[in-house]
Amino acid sequence: MAGSVSKRRTLLSPIRLLAAVIVLAGLVLGQTDVGTSVATEPRNPLAENPQAVQEGRSQFRFNCSMCHGVDAQGTQKAPSLTTGQWAHGGSDGELFHTIQHGVPGTLMPAQESILSETETWQVISYLRSLQKPASLAGDAARGKEIFIGDGTCLSCHMVNGHGGRLGPDLSRAGAERSAAYLAESIRQPSAHLAEGITEPNKDLAQKYQTVEVITAQGKRIVGVALNEDSFSLQMMGMDQQFHLFVKSEVQEVVHKPKSLMPPYPVEMLSDKDLQDLVAYLSGLRGQQ
Repeated sequence: MAGSVSKRRTLLSPIRLLAAVIVLAGLVLGQTDVGTSVATEPRNPLAENPQAVQEGRSQFRFNCSMCHGVDAQGTQKAPSLTTGQWAHGGSDGELFHTIQHGVPGTLMPAQESILSETETWQVISYLRSLQKPASLAGDAARGKEIFIGDGTCLSCHMVNGHGGRLGPDLSRAGAERSAAYLAESIRQPSAHLAEGITEPNKDLAQKYQTVEVITAQGKRIVGVALNEDSFSLQMMGMDQQFHLFVKSEVQEVVHKPKSLMPPYPVEMLSDKDLQDLVAYLSGLRGQQ
């Protein structure tokens, strides 16, 4: 009798063990799922908090505006942050990681020693407040035709390795600039250069303002400065050739706070054409 009981216990042990393993596995999986769902995507605890937006604006201007501009519209150093579309992810958690830890291989430094977690969430609240709903009703395909055709934009601007070198490279125009900024830059190309004499776009003014050199022989060469110091000037002329001058050997170097690009008023470029052109430019985000 005792032997039969012992034998039955031996037979039942593996079954009980298997059941226990199944139950334990279920508990572990359940806990893992819960933990993953909670930890996967951090949410901004200060979302849509007016006070956080104001605090974030102050933090942004103090810590971020040197590269991204006072109103986050972007500069030549860093892109606009008003579009709601970012190259390194746009969720709350991704933005938090980008701000705190920076982006290796870029000019974006880690801010974890400068901004606390609360201050970082405040900055994110501010950036969210700047996002405007997209109103790109234009035809991007037609905009591309304008860009490479009647608009003659490709003669001065490069897109993905093709085009001219006189103006800014527009391969990532949509990732770096808002639609409103692009539209204004077409209608009034000198607007941001005039602002650039002071902050936030000083670097933009220095790079794309018009420079005119009068050589010792009286020849005038107009273009944009590439590098300049007290003794020399390297520039890209309107002939899209590089020119190097020693300042002591020329008659005059004149800087003008205006763009070489002419303005495009509605008489030259209709509102519909502008809308199509901006739709095309907004879709340019670099080669993948």
